[in-house]
Amino acid sequence: MQLRNSPSRYGAVSMFLHWGVALVVFGLFALGLWMVGLDYYSEYRKAAPDLHKSIGLTLFAVMVVRLVWRFISPPPPAPSNHGRLTRLGAKFGHAFLYLGLFALMFSGYLISTAEGVGIPVFNLFDVPAWISSIPDQADVAGTVHLYLAWTVVIFAVLHGLAALKHHFIDRDATLTRMLGRKA
Repeated sequence: MQLRNSPSRYGAVSMFLHWGVALVVFGLFALGLWMVGLDYYSEYRKAAPDLHKSIGLTLFAVMVVRLVWRFISPPPPAPSNHGRLTRLGAKFGHAFLYLGLFALMFSGYLISTAEGVGIPVFNLFDVPAWISSIPDQADVAGTVHLYLAWTVVIFAVLHGLAALKHHFIDRDATLTRMLGRKA
């Protein structure tokens, strides 16, 4: 299998980044929902948020790589049966997912650094608290993080449903290209 994207399908790097990010986003969402329900006496009260932050910061690095890769190896053009509105919707949808994920991760960073303390990443190194003086930083960023998490996950589900619609109803190559098969 080719590493780079071709005019007819995505390459191995793009597929790995796409599906890996999807799995991590849904995993972080589930972990986040679970950890906010932990009580004060739970043995995971400290470990779960630390894991969530470490994975989130790793995801940020992967998303930067993914964005750079998108310029190095541009995605294949839309299938010829896609109309102007479908192409525009796809561009908007992808941009929204990228921006939403980066905003979600930034709001998580603001929550974690509100008290001026850096974020340990898997206890290997710390990401410094560069921003910590915004009034009510943790509360505002927490609210934004919650709503953005739901928005991104719902939008990602809609993204998946659109791919299934293209595959089963339109019978075009939208989904198969991201699975590594030719149109």
